[in-house]
Order: sequence, then C-alpha cells, then structure tokens
Amino acid sequence: MATTITTMSTKTLIVVVGATGSGKTDLSLRLATHFSAPILSTDSRQLYRGIPIGTAQPTAEQLAAVEHHFIASHDLTDNFNCGEYEVQALARLEELFRKHNTVVAVGGSGLYIQALCEGMDDLPQADEALRQNLVERLQNEGIESLAADLQRLDPDYYEQVDRCNPSRVLRAVEVCMQTGKPYSSLRTGERRKRDFNIVKVGIEWEREALYDRINRRVDMMIDEGLEAEARAVYPLRHLNSLQTVGYREMFDYFDGTTTREEAIELIKRNSRRYAKRQMTWFRRDSEIRWFLPEEFDLMVDFLEQSVI
Repeated sequence: MATTITTMSTKTLIVVVGATGSGKTDLSLRLATHFSAPILSTDSRQLYRGIPIGTAQPTAEQLAAVEHHFIASHDLTDNFNCGEYEVQALARLEELFRKHNTVVAVGGSGLYIQALCEGMDDLPQADEALRQNLVERLQNEGIESLAADLQRLDPDYYEQVDRCNPSRVLRAVEVCMQTGKPYSSLRTGERRKRDFNIVKVGIEWEREALYDRINRRVDMMIDEGLEAEARAVYPLRHLNSLQTVGYREMFDYFDGTTTREEAIELIKRNSRRYAKRQMTWFRRDSEIRWFLPEEFDLMVDFLEQSVI
C-alpha cells in the first residue's frame, strides 16, 4: 500500500486581521469551524493570564468550541516579545500542521503577525546600563519624554510606532542610542521564507460604526468587571504586559489622577486611536484581502480557492 507524504508546502495558515473591536474573534471561530482548524492567537496581550476582560480574550465557551493556542498561556511576569513569539509560534505551528492542513491565526498585533509570517530583523542585544537608564526615565518622566527623543532620533519610525506602547518606544530609542543610527534604517524588511502557505484576510468597518462598537465594548468590559480585574493586577502595574489600553487608564484612576468616569472615557478614546493606528499598519500590507462584516460567504469562497 502506497504511503502519501504530506509536506509543509501543502499546509495553509489563514491570517485574520482587523482593528480592535472589529469582530475578529467571532470571525476566526466561524472560519476555524468551517476549515476544521485550530486557532493560533497573534495578540500580544491575550497570551497573558489574569487579564481576560481587558484583553477581550475568547470566552470559556469559545475556547471549548475550538482549539486555541497562545491564549492565557504566559504569566504577566514573563519577559515576552516579538522575537520570542516568532520562535514559539513557529514551533507550535509545526506541531499543529502535523495534525491539520489549515490553521487560523487571528489578532490585531501587527508586529506579532509580521514575526509569524515574515520574521523579525536581527537587532543588537540590549545594553543593560542603557536599558536601565531608559526604564528609569520611563518611570519618572513618562512615555512622552522617550517619544520626544524618538521623534528627534528617528522621525520616520516615530510616525509609525504605537506611541502608547512604552516597550516599543523604549526599544526604538534604545537601538537609536546604541547604534547611532535610526531604528527604521535597521529594519531591513527582508522576508524569511516560510514552508507553509499564508493567506491573509481582513475585516473592515465604516469608521463611525467601528468606533461605536469600540465604545459599547468598553462599556461591556466595565460591566463584566474590568475595574476589579485591574485592581487585582495593580501591584504589578510596572510590568510591560500591563502597559496597554484599559489598564493604564484604570491605574491612573486608582492613583487618583483621574476620576472613574474620566478613566472610562479615556479607555474609549485610546481604544479608538489604537484602532486607527492598527488599520494604518494593516493597510500597508498589500497581501491582505479585505471584506465587510456581512461578506462572510465571499471570504470563505476566496479562502477555499486559496487554501491548498
């Protein structure tokens, strides 16, 4: 009896992208069910345990319905970054492709998606003394101080980076100071070959409709207990894993610098701004095929023609 040898070139990774609040989780579940595929998260915050509400992790029912990976898989204290994600996610994909022809990757973290699909540039290791100095500046002066340095040292990357993400701003400033070159000039963009097929689809909304969804989702998070969740991790507020929308605003409220109502409005505003930056990032990727929320059948038709 002849044995059929299945190679990785016959395997397909479906990458689902979109802004925060756009419905990526529900869409990924529908696609995973249709293609009998597991889900690999490309969200840089959903991988942490202890913060399911603020990161909009899939519910227990959703996790039970489809096999998920990189959801609540790491501790808040883990020093996790894009490079680590690339290594761990590729290893996990290799395991998944032994059992499945298709895997659905979903998330809104552009750098994690890039790491998975293309690889990351080889940048210099951090200088510990310089890193400590920048961390102290971040704690004492806030992210605005480092962002001002980045604008001076690398105005191109300053326009692209999520300036609400301290770790990315700090790392860019660190590389600029360490090498004497703009961070953007060291990002070669050279794509590493993957031995599986990659098909990217995106979900897009009219802007006002998306912003309304974001506002309502924040209200839902508050109703579900975001404040209590943030209070539980407040002692760890210095960790990189908690430097994200939803927690920073709550921490300021706990510190007494804003009111509860102001914190909620700031979460909504900063979430909308983050969504705008996400879409700016994704629209630079010509490989993404965009669909409206109601075009699920068209998306499936497109994917069925693309999946080997």
